[in-house]
Amino acid sequence: MKRAFVFPGQGSQYVGMGKDIYENIPVARETFAEASDALGFDIAQVSFYGPVGELNKTFRTQPCILTVSIALHRVLREKDIKPAVVAGHSLGEYSALVAAGVLSLRDAVKVTEKRGLFMQEAVPEGKGLMAAILGLERKKVEDICMSLRSGYAAPANYNCPGQIVVAGEKHAVEEAVERSRSAGAKRAVPLDVSAPSHCRLMDSASKKLSDLLDTISFNNAIVPVVNNADAVFLTDVTRIKESLVRQLNCPILWEDSVRAIIDSGVTTFLEVGPGKVLSGLIRRIDPSATAFSIGDMGSLEKTLSAIKDNP
Repeated sequence: MKRAFVFPGQGSQYVGMGKDIYENIPVARETFAEASDALGFDIAQVSFYGPVGELNKTFRTQPCILTVSIALHRVLREKDIKPAVVAGHSLGEYSALVAAGVLSLRDAVKVTEKRGLFMQEAVPEGKGLMAAILGLERKKVEDICMSLRSGYAAPANYNCPGQIVVAGEKHAVEEAVERSRSAGAKRAVPLDVSAPSHCRLMDSASKKLSDLLDTISFNNAIVPVVNNADAVFLTDVTRIKESLVRQLNCPILWEDSVRAIIDSGVTTFLEVGPGKVLSGLIRRIDPSATAFSIGDMGSLEKTLSAIKDNP
């Protein structure tokens, strides 16, 4: 059976993530050691014990989630469970690229740490905002953003039908929230994030990332990667690098990415990493798809059992 591996992004982190995998499986411990050595701080310590304020700093969150995700991916690889295609949500795209052989783990954790710093530096604290809009169609949210009077905001994440995240200047996002509520949104709520990602306020971060990626070694993908910026299958290293740069200041096309994977004939998804956000989105995008979350020993064993019954 062909399977897609999908990797979570920022927001899926929690204190304690990866701890039981680390304690029970040698390749997971090796993965944490490799990532910690590359960065010069103990990723296991921050991931397992926090404190939450430290783990939630963007430049800590990103390499920690990536390390947990790749530890789990390597566990699956040892079990000879491999993807036919990979994708990741925002930060998760870097985990997908490691899984596809495009980036080494050492380079990926260093890039994501810097990416987190670039994102935090791009917009002064308190000047930007993101908000989730639930229950409105794409066109309606886009029209609301185009009609704002208080500043700039735009769709940042097309997550699933009826769930769109907008990002931009604080007052403009607040206006978008109010307009969305008036337009009949089920919910419209600001998000507790440190930077307004995936919009043009990230232009300076995108430029810094581009310069950084020029110093990193990339390989062509050994399995296709469905990218965030276009929701297309990529294997070519040049297109992948260019896509990562655009990913920071363009919206995340997650719904489109999942539909592209399903249209290719792959309908079983393994969410590899902390949390269950992507599995929930996939089921809302296509209820006929099968989605497993693999984030700890319990969910790993449950998924391995299910795969054994349906190889």
